[in-house]
Amino acid sequence: MAMKRSSASRKAGASAAVSRSGRFASGPSHDVAAFSESISFDWRLWRQDIRGSMAHARMLARIGILTAKERDEILHGLESIASDIERGSFDWKSELEDVHMNIEAELTRRAPAGAKLHTARSRNDQVALDMRLWVRDEISAVDEELRDLQRSLVELGAREPEVLIPGYTHLQRGQPVAFAHHLLAYVEMLERDRQRFRDAARRANVCPLGSGALAGSTLPLDREGVARELGFVDERGRPQVTQNSMDGVSDRDFVVEFSAAAALTAVHLSRLAEDVVLWATAEFGFIRIADAYTTGSSLMPQKKNPDVAELTRGKSGRVLGNLMSLLVLLKGLPMTYNRDLQEDKERLFDTSDTVRSCLRLMAAMLRHTTIVPSTCARAAADPALLATDLADYLVRKGVPFRLAHHAVGAVVALAELSGRPLNQLSLEEMRSASDRFEKDVAEVFDLKAAMQRRNLIGAPGSTEVRRQLRRWEKALAPKA
Repeated sequence: MAMKRSSASRKAGASAAVSRSGRFASGPSHDVAAFSESISFDWRLWRQDIRGSMAHARMLARIGILTAKERDEILHGLESIASDIERGSFDWKSELEDVHMNIEAELTRRAPAGAKLHTARSRNDQVALDMRLWVRDEISAVDEELRDLQRSLVELGAREPEVLIPGYTHLQRGQPVAFAHHLLAYVEMLERDRQRFRDAARRANVCPLGSGALAGSTLPLDREGVARELGFVDERGRPQVTQNSMDGVSDRDFVVEFSAAAALTAVHLSRLAEDVVLWATAEFGFIRIADAYTTGSSLMPQKKNPDVAELTRGKSGRVLGNLMSLLVLLKGLPMTYNRDLQEDKERLFDTSDTVRSCLRLMAAMLRHTTIVPSTCARAAADPALLATDLADYLVRKGVPFRLAHHAVGAVVALAELSGRPLNQLSLEEMRSASDRFEKDVAEVFDLKAAMQRRNLIGAPGSTEVRRQLRRWEKALAPKA
């Protein structure tokens, strides 16, 4: 939703600027007003600001500060403002500096009782509340998008559960794995990301309202009632409120935790993107990405570039940078609130926007990606991928693994010198490395049988991979 701003607000002149109290004879200069405004980005907190204001108004009525009529007047005014914002017809004014003052000023214009709403509340605890509500809401949205990316990976693997590819270490061929097994590795990573976000949500789920500017209030505020109304409760329904007013207004740990969880998610997305980029090359050729998720070259007609994956890989850097910016922002701040904290929002918003867009586009791209079984099969047919199986063969014959490893290394070197695949060496040539090689050694190079043997929990064998696919399909199924 775009922010509508009036021509007067764009001027943001000193004469129009609103001073914060009667302490000042005039408002800030034009340059200072333009430098210090935050409405250009913190307008995004409007839903949370209105929710918090409604809860605060109801609480003020409960403790006798507002009459029932005044409370209803305020609630009706806030509802009408919310409707205008939703429609895009609300006039945001930069001379009013931030989302809180814009909403409060318009509320007071529509409902005179609105002038009482700021009783026992500071913009310090108000913005702390808004951001906790926003982070909590955003974590729920991120969780669903992580879950959808997990589903897309499982769906792609389930379409071709028998397809094998080389597994790599150091980007060198190592051992055969099911393609689905490789995809499921990312499903596991993303599950840890979901756990981290949920853990961050638990600490964000504490209500700071009532902390005031830094020292609470002399009025008998019902902090726990507000917390209950806004959903700041634990798993047993008990209200969760901050226990120190100074910490309540200055804490931004929950912003850092959200950004840290997002940064690790971005790292995982970048790793997945790198695999996709490699798999889509002519050199690998393991997958084909639909045209709608690729671009061409302005010069080379044959090109089909995996832009979604490349941009995801690139955008991970800004998410990591945002986390570093937040940590540096906080590291030297004295208690309590400092205007520096205004700088947290753009970093937070950009982090969430970037990660969520990457999650959505990667999930959509994978749903429009096909595996190329023939190319995968050719790569997985390399008998050198079963060199470790050959060492295990000798171990079963009683050879210590270190000696078995050395013997197979000698066999591999012999195959390379002769220019033949490993499975085309004669029994006599193999026995030159170890006399424990027997006729049944040829069975080691049966790839299908080799994968049947890999059925430990978490292994890439065919039976285990199908079991894991079923497990994730059940875990990620839409809730009834």
